[in-house]
Amino acid sequence: MKQLGEFALGLQHVGLPTNDLKKTLAFYEGLGFETVYQVKNEAAGEDVAFLRLQGLTLEVYENGKAAMESGAIDHLAIDVTDVEAAYRLAQEQGYEIVSDGVEFLPFWNNGVKYFILLGPNRERIEFNQYL
Repeated sequence: MKQLGEFALGLQHVGLPTNDLKKTLAFYEGLGFETVYQVKNEAAGEDVAFLRLQGLTLEVYENGKAAMESGAIDHLAIDVTDVEAAYRLAQEQGYEIVSDGVEFLPFWNNGVKYFILLGPNRERIEFNQYL
């Protein structure tokens, strides 16, 4: 039986909501992360930054909803080769998909497509493809 992992290239990023983007950027840059991309997510009204340290990328977005406690990471994103095929397989296999189908964001050079499903602990797992 085919598995979603067959589309995976590896971990793409970890999503971290914040109440203060400037403070969060300063903290992670102090740890050695480099801000590699910043954008305004117009649809959500959020300022977004991607920070990278070696092979780890954080997507930090100011939404005013950070839990401010352990367990506050919003999602982990898996980089995939074919988000449409992965989405169809997730549907066929009965995963609980919480995104509105395959969605698009105008991030990076050509945008990204993604969908989100829930894990057994209600964790959000994003399958994301750079376009």
